[in-house]
Amino acid sequence: MKQKKLMLLGGLRYLLPVIDAAHKLGIYVITCDYLPDNIAHKYSDEYRNVSIVDKEAVLAVARELQIDGIMSFAVDPGVITAAYVQEQMGLPGNPYESVCILQNKDRFRDFLTKNGFNVPKSMGFSSVEEAMAERYWFPWPVIVKPTDSAGSKGVTRVDRLEDLEVALKVAFEHSLSGRVIVEEFIEKQGCSSDSDCFSVDGRLKFVSFSAQRFDEDAPNPYTPSAFSWPSTFTKEQEAELTSEIQRLLTLLGMRTSIYNIETRVGVNGKPYIMEVSPRGGGNRLAEMVRFATGVDLITNAVRAAVGEEVVNVEQKPYDGHWAEVVLHTNKPGFFQGIKVSSRIKDKIVDLNLWVGTGEAVSSFSGANNTIGTMIFRFKSEEELKDFVQNYRCEIEILIKH
Repeated sequence: MKQKKLMLLGGLRYLLPVIDAAHKLGIYVITCDYLPDNIAHKYSDEYRNVSIVDKEAVLAVARELQIDGIMSFAVDPGVITAAYVQEQMGLPGNPYESVCILQNKDRFRDFLTKNGFNVPKSMGFSSVEEAMAERYWFPWPVIVKPTDSAGSKGVTRVDRLEDLEVALKVAFEHSLSGRVIVEEFIEKQGCSSDSDCFSVDGRLKFVSFSAQRFDEDAPNPYTPSAFSWPSTFTKEQEAELTSEIQRLLTLLGMRTSIYNIETRVGVNGKPYIMEVSPRGGGNRLAEMVRFATGVDLITNAVRAAVGEEVVNVEQKPYDGHWAEVVLHTNKPGFFQGIKVSSRIKDKIVDLNLWVGTGEAVSSFSGANNTIGTMIFRFKSEEELKDFVQNYRCEIEILIKH
């Protein structure tokens, strides 16, 4: 029997559990991007140097290697390319046109509006001049962001007209397509959510919601710095969001897939679907789901990619209360270690460090500046609440400047 081949786009650390899952299933793994020193290439069976945003180049390599499946797990720039290759080669995956809608913030907002979803007022632009000419309709504050970037790169909140032009220039610098979107800032109730979900044959089989937390002192205060489960939503709000996510997937004709989904509830009481990407999320979100519920979205995403049957993807309760801290520093320097208070040491389930002692680290302006992650489990909601309010005092990142 021929060994199946899976192509993974990108080479980031988030791919390591995917490679591990594929190897346990006996699948041959090819990683590809244009950076040969990326860590995932050390663990795959084969590496190809090709840009993951070059659809035709990736397709040529995929055909040459006769792959059985392709994924862009936690790697946003490769999602459209993966869908293109799937469609061209007849591999398992979602409709290419639907993926293009989900991956472009401009088109996604337009699709939501036309189909009657709650959606912030927004408009896309191709130049600073075009956006500045339209400034009068904006309800302040607004969020300015590239239509096609991930990891909170190029995202700025703007509270007054005088700051709009600078924010637009930053967003354009981070846009691959030369498009930015300016949208109404939805003030949220509680915490927004960023977590992973899974559909089988277009039906949502597993949905999770988190409480996404931010470091207001970070150079980029829109890069998530911690997550906790369960969410701060009510059961009714989660049920409405689940129903709306299902409606969206049905309208788009989505199939069997993992998704990274961002949602929030406004102070107006309305639930909003902010982003849906047919890939696993960064920040180890699918791993967090596995820790908290035992549901293995990673292995099943691999199975789905190569056309194998998905197993044991079902809604399950959280086993306890969980938190993940994205370790970072707000001042650049050289990493010396981590100091954790004795009060929370016994709550640590996992520590995953990405840098070694003495290594240079940058200030937290995006997800690519992460030092590592720490995962905690608590027995009660009270313990978790106490932790999320105080964890910055309990965990110290030691930096030599």
